[in-house]
Amino acid sequence: LAGAIGDRRRWRTMPWMVLLFGLLIVPLGVVSVSFIIIQPPLIGALCTLCILQAAVTVVLIPYSVDEVLATIQYLWGATRAGEPFWRTFWMGGPALSENQTPDTDLDRPVSELLKEFVTGGVNFPWTLVASTLLGALLMTTPLIFGTQPPLYFSDHVVGCLIVMVAVTAMAEVVRPVRFFNVVLGAWIAVSPFVLSGGGTTAIVANVAIGLALIVLSLPRGTRSNQHYGGWDRAIV
Repeated sequence: LAGAIGDRRRWRTMPWMVLLFGLLIVPLGVVSVSFIIIQPPLIGALCTLCILQAAVTVVLIPYSVDEVLATIQYLWGATRAGEPFWRTFWMGGPALSENQTPDTDLDRPVSELLKEFVTGGVNFPWTLVASTLLGALLMTTPLIFGTQPPLYFSDHVVGCLIVMVAVTAMAEVVRPVRFFNVVLGAWIAVSPFVLSGGGTTAIVANVAIGLALIVLSLPRGTRSNQHYGGWDRAIV
């Protein structure tokens, strides 16, 4: 409901709602993934409903971060321009750029609105999609490669983190977070030689997955023609 309220200009017309939406999604996504992480090591089983809930929450993260960034940039710019912070926070304010012409929004075709909702500020480079699949694969290594604890626990924990990082990086404004997967991929590649629980097949699989993840995390991937003010320089 919080994600549906307002139109595409709500980052400046309803800053409080955007930040509330971000606070609902990002911390909740981290907590949900944390619950999935601790289940096999501490409980010894996985909760299907918990996995589904975490998946839905994580998918929403990239759709919230660009709006949150736009709102923070707007509040900062409005405050520097002399606008009262709290009034702007609760009631919004005018556009600070020279282009004051409002664009049509809800009177556009439904198909165009849906397309903008799915792809606005978010895209799906094949490298990040592949990284997400590799993370999910690591969570199933006992079934596919016969991995046993403690190596399986490592694969499970790191696999969850890889999925969260890759999905979050699909938002253009936080694309650099994909580099965390380089570190995680390096650990996956060396973990069979540090932890017990993996046979020859598991060792080969972990090394291959780790190296593939490193390679997939280096390129930035495709970018849309959208711009994010001074934040463009950070999208590498």
